[in-house]
Formats: sequence, structure tokens, C-alpha cells
Amino acid sequence: MKPAASQAELERLLEDDVPYGDLTTEALGIGEAPGIMRFEARDPMVRALVEDAAAMIEQTGCRVELWAKSGDVLVPRAPILTAHGEAAALLRSWKVAQTLIEVWSGVATAARAIVDAARAVSPDIGIACTRKNIPGTKRFAVAAVKAGGAAMHRLGLSETILVFPEHHEFLGPVSLADVVRKLRRSAPEKRLVIEVKRMDMAIAAAMAGFDVIQAEKFSPAEIASLVAQLKTLSHVQTRRSIVAAAGGINAENVAAYARAGADIVVTSSPYLAKPRDVQVRIAAAGAVRQSLTEAA
Repeated sequence: MKPAASQAELERLLEDDVPYGDLTTEALGIGEAPGIMRFEARDPMVRALVEDAAAMIEQTGCRVELWAKSGDVLVPRAPILTAHGEAAALLRSWKVAQTLIEVWSGVATAARAIVDAARAVSPDIGIACTRKNIPGTKRFAVAAVKAGGAAMHRLGLSETILVFPEHHEFLGPVSLADVVRKLRRSAPEKRLVIEVKRMDMAIAAAMAGFDVIQAEKFSPAEIASLVAQLKTLSHVQTRRSIVAAAGGINAENVAAYARAGADIVVTSSPYLAKPRDVQVRIAAAGAVRQSLTEAA
């Protein structure tokens, strides 16, 4: 599996942390001493961005062995990677690589929890994470979401059609059917999605021909009612609009939305997840050899 970020992007992260050299390591005069660095899981986690962490460590001149890939489920004390190199390189890459794995493994672990809870009830339901990740981190967010088994809802404004109530503020007195016709002419190959906050708007949007009804902050009972009402429209439509439940959905309540019949759940909650703890051990190469001899 390839890193999500480019070498230049990873180098910028290193430079941000060590812009003018490592003063402590240089002052101690230990930079050229050979050493070894081991990462292991302290918490249970779905691993994410480990390929990026390994690539970052390698950019400092170290040799890295990866023991698993992004998306793997790790138990406490499971090995993540081992790096060999000079002290200056190990210490330069240590914290940035560790934090990268911790933060995005938290996102991946939270995404996997939602996926597992929803698909235990509805095996074919789609789990989509929004674009509300921290600005500037989209590459990492996408990789973490995918490692957790979910998909991206949309990557940005350029590739999908999603009509929000805020768009209506500028449309004036126009029918939803006219909106659909205009969008079909302007973007004929795109699926048309609309966000609605009331049941009557959801039904009207389906009748107008929107492909996906994104029901914002509907309760599970309201989602079940919407799905049932859309099924009754099947005699006048070639296919039922897809129902996407959105707003406040997390691992604790997603099963209720899956049970209600939502085709997709849309969530931002993984981005708020607690980072997963990664233990890092660094030692001089001689100390490692000595400890191995003593253990034998």
C-alpha cells in the first residue's frame, strides 16, 4: 500500500517540527550514533497512515520494517514498525510519525466502529464520512476513512451535486422539478442529491426526481416513515430515491438508522475521535545488542 501523501508533503511535516535542526541532539553530539526505534500499539486500534509514517522515517535516512498495513486491527503491544538509523534521523522523525499514526488511527478506529455496528444490522448499508475534516488534511482523512472500511461522502464541491437549503435562498420561487431539470442539463452524468430537514420536503424532492434524499437530523422513526412512504411512490417512479440519513450519527446510534432502512448513513463523528496511543521505544544499537544477549 502506497503512502497517501507525497514525499514533498511528508517533508513539509518534518520541516515544520525541525525547521533549523535538532538543537538538543546536536548539542549532545550524539547525532551519528546508530540506534533502533520500535512502534507498537498501546491501545486496540485500526491502523492508519502507517505507510506515510514509514515513508517519513525513511526520508530521514533510516531503514524501516513495517509489520502490518493500514486497515489492520491491532491489539495492545502488537508491533507496528521498526526503524534502524542514526540517532539524529530517528529523533527527527519520532514524534511526527508517532502523532500521524495516533491521530489518524483514531479516525480509522471510530469509522470501523460505525461500519461494524451498522452492518451487523444491515449488511449492505453504505457508511460515508463527510468532508468536514480539519482543513489541509484531506489526504490523511480520506486514507483513514478508507482504512476504517467507510467511504467518503464527497471530497469537495467540485465533483458532486448536493443542493442544500442554503442554495434555495438564492434560487427564488422555483419548483424542485425545475431545479432537477436545470441540474440534469448542466451535469447530465451526475447523481442529484438534496438535503432536506422536513418530511414534506423529502417527499417533494423524491417526486421531483432527486436521486438521493439526504435527511438531515431525522430520527430513526422518521427515516423508517420516509422509507415506507417512498416505497408507495414506486408505482409512479422508475426507481426509489436513495435515503441517506445524516446529522448526529455515531457508533452508538447508527444501528437504529440501519434498522430503520436508511440506504446510507452520513457522518462526521470519526474526525472527533480520540487518538489511539502508540508506544515508541528508542535505544542505541549497542544497548539493543546487549539486551538481546542478556535475554538469551
